[in-house]
Amino acid sequence: MQKLVNGIHKFQRESFSKDQKLFETLAEGQSPSALFITCSDSRIDPSYLTQTKPGELFILRAAGNIVPPYGLFHGGEAATIEYAVSVLKVKDIIICGHSHCGAMAGLLHPESLENLPAVKGLLTYAESTRRIVTENYSHLIEEDERLTLTIEENVLVQLENLRTHPSVAAALARNDVNLHGWVYKFETGQVFNYSPDDVAFLELK
Repeated sequence: MQKLVNGIHKFQRESFSKDQKLFETLAEGQSPSALFITCSDSRIDPSYLTQTKPGELFILRAAGNIVPPYGLFHGGEAATIEYAVSVLKVKDIIICGHSHCGAMAGLLHPESLENLPAVKGLLTYAESTRRIVTENYSHLIEEDERLTLTIEENVLVQLENLRTHPSVAAALARNDVNLHGWVYKFETGQVFNYSPDDVAFLELK
């Protein structure tokens, strides 16, 4: 805990003083350009990854970057998405998975979740991901390969769940918002973007 307190003091002493005008401006409101949906994993930091400043990203985090379909679960996810699209008018929504995702490993091995009922319940919104991988890619024997594929497929499944949210559907119909599927490989710094034309995740250039 002391490390966090020391970090706050360092922030106030160095970072805040350097960007004080920016922080004073933030008191007037926010106008982020994108909603960034990603995993709760401590190894991914959206602002650090995208080199954005406070006020530029609206961030939603949940284990496995899960987006429950609209109407099935009225929680923080739906409210955050609705506010970002309808009030903040974000132009882009990114769902970003990441390498070595523990939630996706749990999805492949449900027996490991027996003592984690809340996690197990959340992952029911990724059941399509599990079925896609287990039924269509049974030939993949290597665990790392299966996990990588699961992470990628889950980003696509969650994008489809995102489309069920009325605010997103309406904005898409007006061409007011763009959806993006990313996978971040934190051990190399690479980010891969899903290309519908190539039907593949290609490294961002």
